[in-house]
Amino acid sequence: MLRVTWVQPEDLLGHELVQARLDGREPARIEARWRAAGGPPAPERAGASPQRASRYLRLLAEDLLDELADLPSRLAEDEPTDLTAIRAACPDWPAARPRGETTPLALEAAWLGRAAGCLLGKPVEKLPLDGIRALARATGNWPLTTWFTARGVPGDLLAQYPWNRRSAPTSLAENIDGMPADDDLDYPLLGLLLLRRHGRGFSTADVAALWLDELAPGRAFTAERVALRNLLCGVEPPHTARHRNPFREWIGALIRADVHGWTNPGDPAAAAEQAHRDALLTHTANGVYAAMFTAAALAAAAAAGGDTDVHACLRAGRAVVPDRSRLAGAVDHALRLAARHEDFDDVVDELHAAYAATHHWVHAVPNTALIVAALSHAGGDFGGSVCRAVSGGWDTDSNGAAAGSVAGLLAGTPRALPERWRTPLKNRLATTVADFDGTGFDTLARLTYLEATRP
Repeated sequence: MLRVTWVQPEDLLGHELVQARLDGREPARIEARWRAAGGPPAPERAGASPQRASRYLRLLAEDLLDELADLPSRLAEDEPTDLTAIRAACPDWPAARPRGETTPLALEAAWLGRAAGCLLGKPVEKLPLDGIRALARATGNWPLTTWFTARGVPGDLLAQYPWNRRSAPTSLAENIDGMPADDDLDYPLLGLLLLRRHGRGFSTADVAALWLDELAPGRAFTAERVALRNLLCGVEPPHTARHRNPFREWIGALIRADVHGWTNPGDPAAAAEQAHRDALLTHTANGVYAAMFTAAALAAAAAAGGDTDVHACLRAGRAVVPDRSRLAGAVDHALRLAARHEDFDDVVDELHAAYAATHHWVHAVPNTALIVAALSHAGGDFGGSVCRAVSGGWDTDSNGAAAGSVAGLLAGTPRALPERWRTPLKNRLATTVADFDGTGFDTLARLTYLEATRP
């Protein structure tokens, strides 16, 4: 039996009940109806429950999803999705600036950094924090300093904490042979295509059309897969982000934001505005803010020229997040923890204590906080940033990719990245996007540079 993930109504309902409480709605009455009918909770880590629900439960789930969408939110004023309202909620919104200069070498370091950080996190994606720590300790790789390996790991430990099934054959140290396909690299490629075809004035509808042309549905997950389903059902943007989409505050928009930052060096406001238009297809509120934060921080890093450190980049990102939003609180919390603790494990433990019980492991709020803490605690050092981000658990490959993008860009040149992170990638990226399969990171950097310098 084929159970397509992230679209089954009976599973979406469980996720929407969680999301409703997070974004200030009170779903108790609706949840009681669902439980009384025998409705299951959301799958904890899988994208779909193993068995199809009855026709009655499926129809009930669809009705309840629509009822949940109509509930008022007490956080609506503090967490807008409209750009004008977002800007009004950000007292330190950055002034528009002339685009600065970046270099192909800096952009190549950013592409490489994103790939290496993603690849580091791939084999332990979906594993609990205890499992990640145990696997690394078993090979003397804790605190994490290099790739994961199965060599020397006891069999009983691997049985308890198995590597990610799809990723282990291509992402353990002994198996790496170039950068394997991953959605964390597919989306920057789609972003690059978007700018090449439509320029900086692209619309959210342009993003949707590009996806329909170039994004295989099987390569999209969570909010992105729901948005594709909505488009095919005739739902138009930005309603694609809200219609039966409980993943609209998860990490998907964040992992699409890099190109908007890379191509707006020195102009965080422009980068955030582009990321906002992109994110509207799939996300709302904190899901959108996470993308804007990332783009703004990268825009600051792209024009660093050695004069801007990671802390300034993080401040640029924080400036485009509404002050009273949950994401702003999480970012500020992460920065305080990074400054307070010498041992990053203590930072991670406090973040998990704050968020793990209430947020899905792919939610944007805790993952953004972890990325921020990793970059800040490592001072922007490349290896330190990606290893901290991955060692903190949750969405390990996406967090490693985001931290690697910022730290790589700040490094300024591929040769500034330690060879152990560069060499296994072999300047080769696998992907299902357009004609990019097998493309080198140097070529991608040149194409990105053309967009960064296009009038």
